[in-house]
Parts: sequence; C-alpha cells; structure tokens
Amino acid sequence: MLEIAENGRTWVLSGPASSYAVHLTEDDELLHLHWGPAIALADAEELAARPLPVGSSFESPLDGREEYPVEGGPRFARPALSVRTPGRRGTEWTFERYDTEGDELRLRFRDTGLAITLHYRMRGDVVERWTSLGNDGAEALELLRADSAVWTLPEREGWRLSQLHGRWAAESRLVRSDLTYGEKVIGSRRGHTGHQHLPWVALDTDATEERGEVYGCALGWSGSWRIAVAQLPDARVQITGGAGYDDSGLLLLEAGESFTTPVFAGLWSDAGFGGASRTWHDYQRTYVIPDADQDRPVLYNSWEATQFDISEEQQETLAQRAAALGVELFVVDDGWFGKRTSDRAGLGDWTPNPDRFPAGLKPLADRVHALGMQFGIWVEPEMVNADSDLYRAHPDWVQHQEGRKRTEFRNQLVLNLAREDVQEYLWEQLDGLLSSAPIDYVKWDFNRCFTDAGWPGDAYPQRLWVDHVRALYALFDRLRAAHPGVAFESCSGGGGRIDLGILSRTDQVWTSDNTDPLDRLAIQHGFSQIHPARVMAAWVTDSPNTQLNNRVSSLRFRFVSAMAGVLGVGGDLSEWTEEELAEARRWVDLYKEIRPLVQHGDLHRLRPPSGGLSAVQYVRGDETVVLALLQAQHYGEPVPALRLRGLDPTASYECLETGEVHRGAVLLHHGLRTGLRGDLDATVIRLRRI
Repeated sequence: MLEIAENGRTWVLSGPASSYAVHLTEDDELLHLHWGPAIALADAEELAARPLPVGSSFESPLDGREEYPVEGGPRFARPALSVRTPGRRGTEWTFERYDTEGDELRLRFRDTGLAITLHYRMRGDVVERWTSLGNDGAEALELLRADSAVWTLPEREGWRLSQLHGRWAAESRLVRSDLTYGEKVIGSRRGHTGHQHLPWVALDTDATEERGEVYGCALGWSGSWRIAVAQLPDARVQITGGAGYDDSGLLLLEAGESFTTPVFAGLWSDAGFGGASRTWHDYQRTYVIPDADQDRPVLYNSWEATQFDISEEQQETLAQRAAALGVELFVVDDGWFGKRTSDRAGLGDWTPNPDRFPAGLKPLADRVHALGMQFGIWVEPEMVNADSDLYRAHPDWVQHQEGRKRTEFRNQLVLNLAREDVQEYLWEQLDGLLSSAPIDYVKWDFNRCFTDAGWPGDAYPQRLWVDHVRALYALFDRLRAAHPGVAFESCSGGGGRIDLGILSRTDQVWTSDNTDPLDRLAIQHGFSQIHPARVMAAWVTDSPNTQLNNRVSSLRFRFVSAMAGVLGVGGDLSEWTEEELAEARRWVDLYKEIRPLVQHGDLHRLRPPSGGLSAVQYVRGDETVVLALLQAQHYGEPVPALRLRGLDPTASYECLETGEVHRGAVLLHHGLRTGLRGDLDATVIRLRRI
C-alpha cells in the first residue's frame, strides 16, 4: 500500500507488518523518516514536522538522515551518486515531481542535464529500491558511482552485523560481529558476485532465531558490487550498495543514454533471524524466481563419474542406472563439445564432439526421455580456451589490455560479452544448440574471475564491467523467451554467482562445489539466511569424498544433508553396490514425498550446525518435516530434544515414523534418540496434523 500526503511531499509504503516513509523538505532535501513497524500517514507527517537537530558546525545535519546522499553540498557521508561533467563535479538536484505506476513510487529530480529518479516498491514486507539516471543534456556525463539505494537504520545502541563470507568450496558461512564506528565494506571486484561474500547484510541489537528486530538488505547484481555499512560519528547507521566495487568509473552516458541500477532490497522483521529469512524466501518465491511454484526435479549429474572421459554409450549406461533410482533429470556435464578432452581446449566451440556424439546430442536426449527423465547439459558460454576454434578466429574478443600478457586462470580467458558481436555469436550458438535436441536444462558455469578487464579501442573501456552483466541478463532473457521449456542453473564454480539478479533469470543455483555432507551443513545454513531451499541445489556424491577431503560418510547422512534443498545425485553409479542403489532409491522416494514441504514450505532452523545436533524444519499446511543430523556424540550424552516451530499450538500432530501423537508445542524426544546413534548419523521425521 502507498499513502501520499496532501502536499505531495511525504510518502509511506506499507506491507502486512512494516512501513517505509520518506519526506521532501521545502529545500528539496529528501529525508528518511521511518523503516520498521507499520505506521499510518499521520504518524509519518508528525515525524516530518520535527526539525533537524542543530549540532556542531563540524558536522552536517543531513548526514545519516538523507534518503539518497549525493556528492557535493553540505554533507560528509559517503555519496550514493558521484557524477562528472566537463568542468564540474558533484550533484545539486531540484525536485521535479513524483508519479506512480501500480504499486511503484517514483521521485524525480534534476541537475541540469541529468535526470535522477528514485524508485520504490513494496513487495510483501520487502522494499525494493533502485535508481535510474538519464542524460538529456548535450554533454556526456561520467558516472563514477551510482548506488541503488541507501538504507538508514533507527537510532539504537549496540548494533550487530551479520554477513556471509567464504571462498571456493567454503561459501556462504555466517558470521556475526559488533558494528563499530567507521565503515565495513564487503563486495566483489572480480566481475561476478563472487565466492567471498553474498551481497546481503543483516543488522540487529539483540535478536535470536525467532525473536527480535532484524533489518536486512540484499543486492540484485551479478557483477562486481559493493555494500558499505557505516556507523557515523553520531552513532547513526547507513547501508549503501550498488554495482561496481570502487569509484574509478562506472559508465559514460552520452546524450540520450540512461542507466538503471540493480534492485537493492530491504526488509524489517520483528520475528528474529528466522522470521527475516522466511520473509526473504516468500519474496523470492513470489516475485523473483521464475516458475517458483513448480517443483524442481531430482537430478543426476555425470561429472564425478566420468569427468572429461565421456561417450554416448557410457552416458546412456549411467542414465539407465539413474532412472532406476527414480531420478527425473539426467545431466551431461563438461566434455561433450568441441575438442574438450581436458580443461585446456574447447571452450567457445559449442557443438557436440563428433567422435563422442556422432549424430549430436539428440539420440542420447531421446533415450533419456524414453527412460522417463528430462535431459540437461553443462555450458560455460562466457569463457574461451586459447586452444579453440573461436579464439583462433577472434583473439580480439577476449578481455585484455593492449601490450600486456593475457593472463589465464584454469587455462581460460574471459570473452568480452559487452561487445555486440560476442553477444550475437553466443546467441546463435546457444539458440542453435537448444534447437538441435530436446534439451530441458542448462547448467551455466562461470569459472574465471575478471583480471585483465581491458577493451582496446573502446572510448570508455571501463563500461565492460557493467555492460558484461547487462548483456548476460539480456542473453538469458532472450534464451528463456525463445525456449520457455528450458530451465537454467547458475553454477559459477559453486557459489560464485548467487544473487537476486541472477535468480530472477535462473531456476536454481549450484550452492558450492563442496559436496561433503558435513561441510555442506554450514554452507546451507548460511545460504538459508537469505535464499530459499527451492533454489539450493545439493548433491549426494561418493564416499570417501575424493574430490575434496577423503571424509567417509554413510549414504544416509549424505542423503539427509542433500535433502535440505533441491536433491541431486553426483556419484559414480557404476561403482555403487546393489544394496547402495536400493537404499538410494528409498531416499529418493522419500524426498519426493517431502519435496513440497522442503521446496515451498516455511523454514525453521531448529539447531545450527555448530558441532552436535543440527536440525532444520519445514512447515507447509498441516504437514511438517524435520531433517536432523548428528555430527558427533560425546561422553554418552543423549541426543537433545527439539522443540518444533510454526505449528498450531492447539492442534495434535502424529509422528509418521513412531506413531506418537504430540499436542501443542511439539517436543521431539523418542524419534530422535532412536533414529540417531553415533557420529555422522541422520534421520527424517514427518508429522501430520490430525
């Protein structure tokens, strides 16, 4: 809901439980009024009538109170907007007007030839904010920085910052720390979202998993980005975020050109970290993720079984075994195209290897479909090997600095997707590929960060950082429109490209290359702070885990760990015993029963993966399921009981595993203690309202 004051200078956006309010002064200063529990327009007008405090002449009364601080004028806080024109720097805007379209509020400002529009939209209790900039003057404008939004928090004592940090194979690990004076900056300067940080922060003072106020912000951008959390000298806190890591140059806007920033979304919750997560999950399933109401299928991926040594016959044999497990989607990973017999050749040549697939991919896809499964492939379109037909024909198509060595990581170079000829080449290759065979799914990888991000000959080569991402989004949009039945997964070496921007164009994400079921507990715990299980791909692979750490774990533990998201299998099925295959079939069948709860239900994190018992619960309608994993048991201590969440306290629930009937607040004892024994054990407990 959007409410507007009669004078047209105070605006209140409200969701089911929260409100967001801003006010424009007579001097055209846009001030933040409120973000928190729901308020009425009259409350916002009362806040707007209060004068700004008069402080020291060494400080600005605007700092920590402005809605979107720009560079220049009477302010010292980090600017969200930094613009250069010939002979002038900074911004001095005037208010032009506001307008609305549906549930979107637009506040329009101008500084000579620069048009600035701040956009607001309430989606449930998530506020979407973004900014658009247009050059309708005669001279070019350089955008050094154009953040999506600035979030202002109420005055509190003792703020605490939550963030998700990591590295390859150890992504999205949650850390909480006291916020101190100055700035805390996280981001990526690598050209993609990155393994090091997810673009999300949360702030609280005393919240628990189920109680207390939590403020959260998440950026929807799949390139380099930055979020800065600043505690200002007067203890106020502001959060600034947007595309680009530094202020060295974002885009050059020629006359008539425009730029729209990514969405920087925020929410307030008084239901603790769990309540904030559930609000984020509902928002993404409702407004962000394509076809989120559809179940994601159980998949099998052939990479760990075959790596680069693949053939059509071998893939068909694996497909037969996968179908016998109840798998619904069979995926051929790397090695099917070009001269791709190792990671040193073939990237860029997206046609089936004629020695391995003499008639292309269609015969194998048809046989996979005949087995009752969908068919998928792996691609890495933004990359190229030096040993490829594409690179030999177009060495100028890669990012590089003139006169400098072309650095290779993983024997790869990065295609300059900002170039229109590269965009058209990839469209022709991928559209042709998806038209050549009945392909249902594409695992889209991105395994090489930007390093030599140059564009010789371009008038403003820095633009490739932004234009690469804009072209990537346009390519996804074009492919989805032309092939609406194809689902896409964002991979990026595991968790390297996970954000609200890529999730608006893909059906799921590859959470991490680390498939060790114990390591995955912490990775999945962090991931769930912001993103729903509906997009979190998780595989069961071989034991010992020779890909990473040689840890030995039971098939039971591996399956229950992976069943917390979109279940997949990635082991070498040709080496699994008949007993293992039979057990796996039972777990797959069970997952299909609980899948609607896991992928579409409300998540409650009952116990974090901090050493002993870890447990998550999913609730949907009259049903609930608990995935409990015992990491270690010490000194003969009994498995602790679990108090379930999100159930009707006046109702009774039957435990399907034990037959016990629980009334009111359910406390699980017996099912846990009989189902969990020793280290690395796991169990699934289902309850239904009776």
